[in-house]
Amino acid sequence: MSFKINDSISWVGKIDWELRKFHGEEYSTHKGTTYNSYLVRDKHTALIDTVWSPFREEFIDQLSQEITLSDIDFIIANHAEPDHSGALPELMKAIPDKPIYCTANAIKSLKGYYHQDWNFQVVKTGDRLNLGSKELVFVSAPMLHWPDSMFCYLTEDNVLFSNDAFGQHYASELMYNDLVDQAELYQECIKYYANILTPFSKLVAKKIQEVVGLGLPVDMICTSHGVIWRDDPLQIVNKYAEWADDYQENQITIIYDSMWNSTRNMAEAIAEGIRSADEEVAVKLFNSARRDKNDIITEVFKSKAILVGSSTINRGILSSVAGILEEIRGLGFKKKRAAAFGSYGWSGEGVKMITDLLKEGGFEVVNDGLRELWNPDRQSLENCVSFGRDLAEALR
Repeated sequence: MSFKINDSISWVGKIDWELRKFHGEEYSTHKGTTYNSYLVRDKHTALIDTVWSPFREEFIDQLSQEITLSDIDFIIANHAEPDHSGALPELMKAIPDKPIYCTANAIKSLKGYYHQDWNFQVVKTGDRLNLGSKELVFVSAPMLHWPDSMFCYLTEDNVLFSNDAFGQHYASELMYNDLVDQAELYQECIKYYANILTPFSKLVAKKIQEVVGLGLPVDMICTSHGVIWRDDPLQIVNKYAEWADDYQENQITIIYDSMWNSTRNMAEAIAEGIRSADEEVAVKLFNSARRDKNDIITEVFKSKAILVGSSTINRGILSSVAGILEEIRGLGFKKKRAAAFGSYGWSGEGVKMITDLLKEGGFEVVNDGLRELWNPDRQSLENCVSFGRDLAEALR
């Protein structure tokens, strides 16, 4: 499949309808994804990125139907991660001497993955590649989201090829932002940002200011995953600027796991207490063992505070809670508050362990947490309600 975006640009990528996990098993892709590759034709022709390696033969076959491979003059590698570069080895067998334009860090990554010394051409911000009547302008974008990442901008057409920035894992044959379900699109965008780009929010904000400062008109943003932004394309740039600014909504998220429903009962009573003190705050509960971890993390990203609970087991905490706390720690959320809770029967170390992990994750822990022995009785549940009420009042 390929289609014409305008007189100069064709999409030659791959829609992956079946993908359900990305980055190994780390990221859930409920809606599949796309690997967007673009062919830019002028006096000279440039290919921008390729596709993931399982689709390399299909990619080369379809690309060959679109253009004689030897007629490709330049290859642009905006990012070396294999979902973008996976077809390069197969392509370079056919056109081994063609230059690959990328950052210096991308050369290290590409050599590390494919152990080939291709005709690399290093570019940096402001460098230009003449295609004839138009130019590609390169913009280095380190840590959005790898050290090697960059954008490129096509003059005259005013198109920004943004690679991973502004994308989302979302498969659709419609391919344009104005044609797809807007609620689905927004959800996949914020999930993508929360789970992948949050650690680099300061760099995101800085890069947006830099790109805007160039004064380049942007009529379209061609990402490497998901839809192409053609209707009000800067709307996603504005969202990124908002998300990068220590984003939070009026929401409290409760995450828990439970062995015999004791901690679950505590979680529900705490939620009742929060709602009794603040009818406007959104309260969301998630069992970390039964809900998708990336969806939970998206809700953490949206929250002003989180509560994390676990039964104590073997002088520790349940594995699903430990796992998601490790994910959360790595993302480095800022300006969010937190507290711990949990049930116990013997030793009861779980709440302190969660509290310590929350502090390690950069949360402002608001109290010492709440422990209840065995299955909470009426008084214990009243304690939970009070705990939730006090927390809500402290956050108002």
